[in-house]
Amino acid sequence: MKAKDKKRSGEAEIKMEDKKTMNTLKARLGKENYRKLIRIDNPKLHQFIAKYVELCNPDKVFVCTDSPEDIQYVRQEAIRAGEEMELAMEGHTVHFDGYYDQARDKKNTKFLLPPGVDLGLNINAMQREEGLKEIHDIMRDIMREHQLFVRFFCLGPLKSEFSIPAVQLTDSGYVAHSEDLLYRSGYEEFVRLGQSARFFKFVHSAGELDERMTSRNINKRRIYIDLEDETVYSVNTQYGGNTIGLKKLAMRPAINRASKEGWLTEHMFIMGVHGPSVGVTYFTGAFPSLCGKTSTSMLPGETIIGDDIAYLRKKDGVIRAVNPEKGIFGIIQGINSEDDPLIWKTLHSPGEIIFSNVLVTEEKGVHWIGKNEAQPKKGFHHSGEWTPGKKDAEGIEISLSHPNARFTLDMRHIETLDTELDNPEGVAIGGIIYGGRDSDTKVPIEESFDWVHGVITMGAALESETTAATLGKEGVRKINPMSNLDFLSIPIGKYIENHLNFGMELKNPPPIFSVNYFLRDADGNFTNDKTDKAVWLKWMELRSHREVEALKTPTGLIPKYEDLKKLFREVLDKEYPEKDYIEQFTVRVAENLARIERVEEFYKTKVPDTLQIVFEVLKEQKQRLTLAREKYGDYISPNKLSFTKKV
Repeated sequence: MKAKDKKRSGEAEIKMEDKKTMNTLKARLGKENYRKLIRIDNPKLHQFIAKYVELCNPDKVFVCTDSPEDIQYVRQEAIRAGEEMELAMEGHTVHFDGYYDQARDKKNTKFLLPPGVDLGLNINAMQREEGLKEIHDIMRDIMREHQLFVRFFCLGPLKSEFSIPAVQLTDSGYVAHSEDLLYRSGYEEFVRLGQSARFFKFVHSAGELDERMTSRNINKRRIYIDLEDETVYSVNTQYGGNTIGLKKLAMRPAINRASKEGWLTEHMFIMGVHGPSVGVTYFTGAFPSLCGKTSTSMLPGETIIGDDIAYLRKKDGVIRAVNPEKGIFGIIQGINSEDDPLIWKTLHSPGEIIFSNVLVTEEKGVHWIGKNEAQPKKGFHHSGEWTPGKKDAEGIEISLSHPNARFTLDMRHIETLDTELDNPEGVAIGGIIYGGRDSDTKVPIEESFDWVHGVITMGAALESETTAATLGKEGVRKINPMSNLDFLSIPIGKYIENHLNFGMELKNPPPIFSVNYFLRDADGNFTNDKTDKAVWLKWMELRSHREVEALKTPTGLIPKYEDLKKLFREVLDKEYPEKDYIEQFTVRVAENLARIERVEEFYKTKVPDTLQIVFEVLKEQKQRLTLAREKYGDYISPNKLSFTKKV
């Protein structure tokens, strides 16, 4: 066949496919929903939607535009279907996941990889064709008797080089409603982009529901990520971390795309810290769940752009960042009026908020673990009717709310929302923070010597105890590079190499810091208060502009006592005894050396593509610690260290 004839034949096949797609959509969507969809001039989008409408076979399809009426319809449907229940406070609703569907299912979250692609030992994956066959078999007719919501969003500010359009198909009104609070509406962006849109795709079904409207077949819970087609599949689950496609699930294809294009997708907040001379300095921060990430980003007196995810690009010699989200899906455990006044006020004010897996009281209020109010004598939650001492089928006592209970809200309800949230250019980053749970080693705040030292000893070597945010045992110490291990879609060695290159190409990369709010004394008590993080942030802001000096230790740069004493008075209006400073900032040599051994073992045994520079930097840190121990002993008071001028 001649080339010209082949071209005509190919064009004819495309036209036939397009015609078939349009006929399917007309038949399944109805006149009004079809009209909404074809406003978007993107045949690939139409084919994707038609394919999964046919496969999943919903009773009804609703195409949601950016109109307030369409968005309100989704919220009402979540309530009508019993996935959410209205509470006493105006705008507040509650959602319950199944008792055994309360966290990210790491075991059944897998990458679908073509032959020859290997992401490394730490990344859960399976053969692509096998995975697609399995997930498509599970999804066949899975939406029968359900309504399918077709949603359009934009990850990041509209009309920005940072941003990624995304389409979500879901039969859960709760998931669709949650995404309205968390993401920027993207229907008109799809219309504007037309055929040029490079969009992510998400397909979710809660599957067959029980009498409580929760997923029945969690033994067939699957969350599969197809990097080749930038599509995420999630079935037989309702928990937000498994189902809200644009959240952590979207991080996987975003990390993969960023790696190819020379930018970063990070598990980081973005916040503005307000200083005495420069005004506002923007920081990003990566913390595993339940390590103080959201509470840090929402400190009184500072401003928040995002509490969870950041896209970072190099522009004009500086790092700039945007938040792909516009809302918060936050852990509610421990939030109280004293430590978290801003979020506490928001959670007790009228406005659109979804609570999940909390306790609902007789008055249709909500209660959770760590709420500093009298505990209710009874209530209703994810296990049904609850009273103190209730046990589950395994004989385990059921707490008044789940440890991973959540709240979902649009950040416009938060008083400290930064005005730069929707800036399509992003904000310039003045510092990067890594934090985790560490009871015996890391000091509360420390600055790296330089970009490479920070990326390796604070980011790549980040170690933290596991929490209730993932299924499995709590309290297990694990190495979690950049707090992003669960979401990586590229080999770990390549990911760290990307970080090293990203900063080393800049003339003046921002300083890197580590924080640890969980250091304990010999009696097991925390050595600092929750509110002290406000002081650590102010010190980091001063250091980012070299406005204060620092003490040089074998592992990094720490504050001088005089500077912290002043900041405690100014920021918290309290005294800071020198004995507290010595206890908190003592260099624990043996513990640090043991930590390095664990990090080295991790990279030697589990990351075969680790760059040699990682081991060299760790070796240098080990040598500094060993020399310091020979001179000062195993526990080195900061008072024995000499500071360097404005390092």
